[in-house]
Amino acid sequence: MPADMIILNARVRLLFAPAGATALAIAGERILAVGPNDAILAHAGPSTRVVDAGGRELLPGFVESHLHLFMGGATLSMLNLGTTFGFDATRDALRDFAAANPDAELLMAYAVNYVIFGEDRRPDRHLLDAIIPDRPVCLMATDLHCAWANTRALELAGILRGADVGYGSEVVMGEDGLATGELREFAAMNRVKMLSRLKGRDGLDYEGGEVTEEDRDHDRALIRKAGEYCARHGITSAVNMDGNAYQADLMRDLALAGEMPVRVSLPLRLQEHHGPDGVSLIDGFGPEVPGWLSFGRIKLFMDGVYDTWTALTVTDYPDRPGFRSEPLIAPEIFNAICIEADRRGLQIATHAVGDGAVRATIDGYQAARTANGPRDARHRIEHIDTIAPTDLARLKPLGITASMQPVHPPGSAGLPLQPTTTIMGRDRWATAFPWRMIRDHDVPLCFGTDWPVSPLSPLYAIHCALTRLPWANDIADQRLTLDECLAAYTTGGAHADFADDRRGRLEPGFDADLVLIDGDLEGLAETPDAATIHMTICGGNITHKAT
Repeated sequence: MPADMIILNARVRLLFAPAGATALAIAGERILAVGPNDAILAHAGPSTRVVDAGGRELLPGFVESHLHLFMGGATLSMLNLGTTFGFDATRDALRDFAAANPDAELLMAYAVNYVIFGEDRRPDRHLLDAIIPDRPVCLMATDLHCAWANTRALELAGILRGADVGYGSEVVMGEDGLATGELREFAAMNRVKMLSRLKGRDGLDYEGGEVTEEDRDHDRALIRKAGEYCARHGITSAVNMDGNAYQADLMRDLALAGEMPVRVSLPLRLQEHHGPDGVSLIDGFGPEVPGWLSFGRIKLFMDGVYDTWTALTVTDYPDRPGFRSEPLIAPEIFNAICIEADRRGLQIATHAVGDGAVRATIDGYQAARTANGPRDARHRIEHIDTIAPTDLARLKPLGITASMQPVHPPGSAGLPLQPTTTIMGRDRWATAFPWRMIRDHDVPLCFGTDWPVSPLSPLYAIHCALTRLPWANDIADQRLTLDECLAAYTTGGAHADFADDRRGRLEPGFDADLVLIDGDLEGLAETPDAATIHMTICGGNITHKAT
């Protein structure tokens, strides 16, 4: 069979292919052959496209194991304040953004650090009013679990004088009886996000409603841009971490039209009020698009984040004696949902940041195994910012996959140490973001970024994983080797997504999902600029090529 494409003169790691491999042939959407140049050239035909890698490194396409495509696409037109600190710099950036977007219903910025105005003052409506008083403004925290709005936005949203936004969320109130502007967790934030063009359709807890065809076109365009952004960063598989029937429809339209340059795995997002019967909502997703859009997973949230004191902990918060937060899903309901999802053969992915949330999640997966019997479920825990030492040994026996983000630890990816490390507490540092401990316990590990919470680039995330420093001299170094990081972004991601029989390695018969790297991956241990994406190929098609 003649090849449609041949890549020659590449460097290939033993991690992904046998020794001596310098070339690869593609036929249709699959890898036809891997080997030395001469052997691969034998597969050339009159219409074969030949790509000279020029000594660049050839890898399997990156599997981004935790991101939010719809929300990420929306942020591409928002103001990124991730590297902005200080009142003057924030004022200038917001006013410039407002001038450039005179018709925006809501001026939105994201990636905002909790200490953007200094360690001694969290953002509030008064600070934002001093910058822009007459147009609604909303700043989304870097973890996307908190936002800050100015007075105009709070007035338009009808929450200036407070609101009951349900369990687990909060419109923070001031001593004057008015909202401070801080909105904790999704239900509170969505009150202000409803002012935007999207009206919360990109939100994690969107449950549907009337949508015009014009809005559908707008939303499809955002998701398509997000897919193109993935391709620019060498990503060929994207594991979405929020999902509903509306997103399933949009993504199916794009996949069937050949307009998604990345494969997508979409879950059903469930909350406590859905209960175990809510698992059946995934039946409303409709048909998959084989090879490009898959379902088969539910997504749950056990807790929030440390910076809003919503992470569930095993012991008290150091600054709040007697307080450990509360689970977003009561244990008996969580266990029942897990049992039902597992019975139906679905994978479960649960957001768990605090050590108490991780323990409760493990308990739920144990309940599912006890009720239904063991199977290769690969249930996932997303984040594991902290874990109790005794719970580390429980992961592997239950076949749990650790889905983690190298760009999340404070001190990495430009994130300040405060306030997170202090709120978390010194006693938790030793097992915070414990990649090395998890790897040494032989627990399956996959990497992602939680984009748009953090920058999407896998190469930047790997740089963060290689250069992370312990927060104190007496705690363990959690860094991984370069090959371990690459595995977490390829073979590990494919395993976590039940695609390890067709992705994550350079093997004949595997999907032709590839990335060519410019520069030196080894240099990522020194600088994030040591390597860049030269070309991305997904399903045999070039989805990105550097200019």
